[in-house]
Amino acid sequence: MNIDGICDPRFAAVREAFAECLAQGLEHGGGVSVVVHGRTVVDLWGGHADAARTRLWRQDTLINVWSSTKGVVALAIAMLVERGRLDYAAPIARYWPEFAAGGKERITLDQVMSHQAGLNGLAVPMDEKGLLAWTPFVDALAAMSPLWEPGSRSIYHALTYGHLAGEVLRRVDGRSIGRFIAEEIAGPLDADFHVGLPDREDSRVAEMIEGPKASDWVDFVRASPFPHASHNPAPRALAPNDRAWRAAEVPGGNGQSTAHALARIYGMMAAGGVWQDQSLISRAAIEAATYLRFRGTDESFASPAAFAAGYQMEDPVYAGRASPQTFGHTGWGGAIGFADPGAGVGFGYVTNRMLGFDDLDPRRKLLIDAVYDAL
Repeated sequence: MNIDGICDPRFAAVREAFAECLAQGLEHGGGVSVVVHGRTVVDLWGGHADAARTRLWRQDTLINVWSSTKGVVALAIAMLVERGRLDYAAPIARYWPEFAAGGKERITLDQVMSHQAGLNGLAVPMDEKGLLAWTPFVDALAAMSPLWEPGSRSIYHALTYGHLAGEVLRRVDGRSIGRFIAEEIAGPLDADFHVGLPDREDSRVAEMIEGPKASDWVDFVRASPFPHASHNPAPRALAPNDRAWRAAEVPGGNGQSTAHALARIYGMMAAGGVWQDQSLISRAAIEAATYLRFRGTDESFASPAAFAAGYQMEDPVYAGRASPQTFGHTGWGGAIGFADPGAGVGFGYVTNRMLGFDDLDPRRKLLIDAVYDAL
C-alpha cells in the first residue's frame, strides 16, 4: 500500500483508517485532508489513479467529486448574496427574466438552493451533449413548468441544481460559474478545484471506477414518484472518464478536486471566512447560507433530508460527533467535504472507486470517526 503525505502525530489514527480502507479493498485510490483552525494536520493520498493499477495516486491527482461540487457552488452564491448582487428571498426571474415562463415567476433563489423549486429534472428529452453545452439545458429549464408545487417538498435536484444556480450567477456577474470559482475561490485559496477542466490539466485526472451498487440510486429514483433526476439525461457513473465531461461546466456534479482543496475551502469557512489573513466571505454571510431551510423526507430517495442554501445539514456520517452547525456536501460514490465551525475543522475526502451503500459509506465513517477521536 502506497500512502504518502503528512499527518500530525495527534491524528495518526486517520492515516491508520485510510490504510485500512486500502487494505480491505474498499479504496482503490484517493486522498483525505483535514484542516483544524486554519492549519493542515492531515494531507494523505494513496492507492492507484487507474483501474489497471499502473499509475500511483499523487499529491496533485484530480478526481471528479460529483455533488461535492454543489457546496462550492453554494459558496459562490453566498459571496454574491453578501455583495448585494443576489438575494435568497428574491424570485429567480428578477435575474433571469425568461425563467418566469411556465408559472415559475415566484420561485426563489432559496427554493432552488434547497431543492424545493420543483425542477429536479427536465420534462423534455435532453441528451448528455445538451447538458454539457449549457445553453440547451438552461433554456429548457427556463421554458418548463414546475414538476411539483415549489416549496411543498424538497426533492434532490441532482443535475439541475448546478445549472440553475450557475445561470443565475452568470446573469448577475457575467462570468460562468467555473470561471467565478477559479477567480474568486480556488485562486485566492490556492485550492486545486475546477469546474470546467482545461486540457492542460487532463493528465492529472484519475480514472473513475464504478463499484458495487454505485448506480443503484438511479434506478431507485426512476421508480419513485419523482423520477425526473434520473432522466434527460440519465446520470452515468463513468461520464468523468470522457474528456467532453471534464471540459464542460456541470456545477451540479463535475468538479475536479483534490482532498486538500476541499479541506482548504471548508477550513476557510470553518474559520469564519478567513484563510491566512485574507477574508473571502464574512462569518455572517456563511451563517446566512447555512441556516436550515428544509428538514423532512426526500420522496425520490425515501430518506431523510436537511438542506440549507446548497449545503447538506445533519449528515448521518458525522451525526453525534460534529457540532450542530456543521455543513457540507457528499458526492456520488464516496467524496465528501464539510466544515465544522464549532471544532474549527475543514474536511475533504476524494476517491475514484464509486461505491453504493444501503446505510453509511464505511470509508467516510472510519476517516471521520478517527478525526473526531483525535480532537
